[in-house]
Amino acid sequence: MSSKRTLFMIEVAIFAAMALLLDIIPFLKFSIWPQGGSVSFAMIPIFIIAFRWGLKGGLVAGFLLGAMQVVMSGPIILTPVQGFLDYIVAFTLIGMAGILVKPVQHAVKEGKAKLSFLLIMFGVFIGSALRFLAHFTAGIVFFGQYAPDGQPVWLYSLLYSGSYMLPSFIICTVIVFLLFYKQPRTLLRTAS
Repeated sequence: MSSKRTLFMIEVAIFAAMALLLDIIPFLKFSIWPQGGSVSFAMIPIFIIAFRWGLKGGLVAGFLLGAMQVVMSGPIILTPVQGFLDYIVAFTLIGMAGILVKPVQHAVKEGKAKLSFLLIMFGVFIGSALRFLAHFTAGIVFFGQYAPDGQPVWLYSLLYSGSYMLPSFIICTVIVFLLFYKQPRTLLRTAS
């Protein structure tokens, strides 16, 4: 039992650190807006941990990524509440993909490619959509002054956050599926 817990902690820490590296290495992300928001590969390690260790692993890794971003990546923080919502809450929620750990692992182990893809896509959608909702809410409450004249703040926030979250969702779905499909033994562990 102790070795399983140690393995959990090591993997979560390593994958959270990999996620941060994928987010801060300039040529691995595409900044879209001056106030933040970019298409990056940072969510991929969080989804992998979520599909390996479940909800707990995904949430902890996402939380660590958000916390490390606050400390290391020069975040845009207007107020403590906005910073908490845009970084801690948003990135922690990526780990919600872990609610599908057992069906994803079962489908991948059984070699059911179509089902694996659908489950992985749904899990990545859950994590991405929840992260989007956190950014969307922060955009409405804290970044409304950037909306063009005459444009509703909610529409501005929807377009702003959606412009980087939709491509990130698509990229993450494809890459996570390919990783699990091509290397299932490397990426899967026995679900508990």
